[in-house]
Amino acid sequence: MHDAEAGFGIRSSTTRTCTLTGEVTRKEYVCCKQGYALTSNVSCKRRRRGSTRTGCKAKLAILKVKDKNKYIVVRFNEVHNHDMTTVDKVHLLRSHRNLTESAKVYSADMSKVNIPIHKQLSLLEVQVGGLENVGLVKRDVYNYLRDVREEVIGHDAEQLNEHFMAEQEKNESFYFKMEVDSEGRMGNVLWSDARSRRAYGFYGDVVVFDTTFNTNRYGMVFKPLLGVNNHRQTVLFACAFLTSGTTDSFVWLLEEFKKSMPGEPPKMIITDQDTAMSKAIVVTLTTTFHRYCIWHILNKITEKPGIGECFSEMCKCIWGMDKKEEFDAKWEEIITNNRLKNHAWLSSIHAMRENWVPSYVKHVFSAGMSSSQRAKSCHSFFKQYINRKNTLMDSLYILRELLFHEDTRS
Repeated sequence: MHDAEAGFGIRSSTTRTCTLTGEVTRKEYVCCKQGYALTSNVSCKRRRRGSTRTGCKAKLAILKVKDKNKYIVVRFNEVHNHDMTTVDKVHLLRSHRNLTESAKVYSADMSKVNIPIHKQLSLLEVQVGGLENVGLVKRDVYNYLRDVREEVIGHDAEQLNEHFMAEQEKNESFYFKMEVDSEGRMGNVLWSDARSRRAYGFYGDVVVFDTTFNTNRYGMVFKPLLGVNNHRQTVLFACAFLTSGTTDSFVWLLEEFKKSMPGEPPKMIITDQDTAMSKAIVVTLTTTFHRYCIWHILNKITEKPGIGECFSEMCKCIWGMDKKEEFDAKWEEIITNNRLKNHAWLSSIHAMRENWVPSYVKHVFSAGMSSSQRAKSCHSFFKQYINRKNTLMDSLYILRELLFHEDTRS
């Protein structure tokens, strides 16, 4: 009876090959329940599983006939010592599953946009009319993608560079810069396509930059540099992978950003209060006004002990005062009435009010932006598709599909 009808799995047991030609001369196949599971006296908290081995003696052995191009059956035992797998579960047996080439391509494409494997299987199940017709389970896909990622390790940076060079050959306006150390290891990377560079020429007066998003398996920091167009839509100027969030990395990033963009440096750059970024801006963007994200500051006010009671008053002071003198007077009044004169953090943000308070920064064009929330929203969007298991090429492909591909951008 055919194994699919009998309801049992098979596995390869013994293989003998010719030492001279490497040709298989004998092959044995056994029931998947052949032998016995190894036992251990070591206590373990792992979930206990039912026994899968029963010492089944069912076997098929074939032998190659000498000097003839054919095999003969030399041993066959069809008797099993266990119940057969039921028809509704036989498709789950390992020997009955097969990850076809089309399934590999399908899973690879789905994984490029980080569609979870359980959703991939659900889609396949609908397409083929039931789970029993899919021919695989989640573990098969996990193992395949793991093997693919392992093959990429060690060649990821090289593939990334080749991809960028190919893009540059297609369009000479595509810009990229990749750091390589003396040992040939990849460092920081920045890239921008022709459309993004052209957008900077129109809308590059204000750049929004956030310093809090990590991605990919190498722990590199993903940094998009954003702006806003005349329709109040977020536009992307460039993207970067940084090896760290240090001042040196940010200096490299901003210098390369200036080289890649047409025209003058931005009039304003909006960031959070990252110290390393602040130092880098002083060094590289000497004519650019550095504005701190007001959302970060207001959010911190609510978290500081003893300040929450007067938060509403402070908001009215920050947003409602048109002149610097009015803001300073009202701020002093609030601080005095709430006995916050000696509050070190409030004193520190008041000292840098020229970089975030609206009445102090309104003399510089800001395109209607006062925070880096556009970057935060962008990061939130990316996190739906990107995770720390991604290789550089995975991340690049996803970003290209989401942001750079001409068919997906208006």
